[in-house]
Amino acid sequence: MLSLDVGTKTVGLALCDAQWMIATAAETIERRKFSKDLERIKAVIAEQHVVGLVAGLPLSLDGSQSKQTQISKSFAQNLRQLELPILLWDERWSTQAVERDLIASDVSRKKRSEVIDKMAAAYILQGAIDGLAAIG
Repeated sequence: MLSLDVGTKTVGLALCDAQWMIATAAETIERRKFSKDLERIKAVIAEQHVVGLVAGLPLSLDGSQSKQTQISKSFAQNLRQLELPILLWDERWSTQAVERDLIASDVSRKKRSEVIDKMAAAYILQGAIDGLAAIG
């Protein structure tokens, strides 16, 4: 599984192990044109033998949709051409939770900005893995 934390400037990527138990932050790609973003995502899919995608769905705190929700949904819709299953996963607290953990670990602001998106993708993916395991 490949997880994507889609932002306006970057896309954080995370992967899970073959047993779908542990999510690991992979990389952050700078957003450019969608075709360039897609090129890198396709390369990761091929390299890692990805069989499905989890895309973060940034809902508002009350569960309603925002402008960023629409951006993420559009990005996920464009990924349908990959012909892989795509799960949209509520990511309301992912970035805040990761940032809180990084601050608690005394990670510098500069380093946090370099890793937060891929770590948020891992947080999203771990939530999806755990959620799916609970129902199945």
